[in-house]
Amino acid sequence: MIDTLNQKSSNPADSLDLIQEKTLSIIELITSGGTGGNIIMIVLGILSVFTIYILIERIFSLKNANKESEDFLEEIHTLVKEKKYNEAIIACKEENSNISRMIEKGIKRIDKSFNEIHSAMENQGKIEVNKLEHNLTNLATISGAAPMIGFLGTVIGMILAFHDMASAGGNIDVEMLSKGIYTAMITTVAGLTVGIISYISYNFLLSKIDKIIFSMENASSEFLDNIE
Repeated sequence: MIDTLNQKSSNPADSLDLIQEKTLSIIELITSGGTGGNIIMIVLGILSVFTIYILIERIFSLKNANKESEDFLEEIHTLVKEKKYNEAIIACKEENSNISRMIEKGIKRIDKSFNEIHSAMENQGKIEVNKLEHNLTNLATISGAAPMIGFLGTVIGMILAFHDMASAGGNIDVEMLSKGIYTAMITTVAGLTVGIISYISYNFLLSKIDKIIFSMENASSEFLDNIE
């Protein structure tokens, strides 16, 4: 009877030990892919930091570039109409925006032909657009390269898994293959995550730039219409 009670009391503890599952923290999960997997994860980590840096830097830059003042455009139109070109150039310098720099180029060639004025403003507009698109090609490259790097980790992981299987002969142990499988799965997820973030960031910034370019074209058209 006593033995039976002792057996009953010990059974829950024993069953808990058997049922207890091994869990991994995020750090352990990331670093459990072996040397090859760790190298891939470091590369993807660097790309993710670079992606976040470009996104934040471009958001602040585009926010400053997107400032558009209707009072400024009206002031320029009035000064040009009254032929106060020097004052108009000073007003453009004080505004210091993409639109003001483009209009300033046109005012500086106000005594030239209409085609020359239009060409000067168009060239300045291309320069401003190039500034707006700074680092955007890098973001697009990361969005395509990150998943490929992740798939490279997958291939490395599978090679390790098959190598371990070949080395073990007929004694295949699941625990022995875990490193290769971890490398294959984790690097794929990491690569796709970085690629998705950079792809969304690229399209988000591109939509912001398109709006700014539209504002620049609109302001340029109004200015050219007024001086024509």
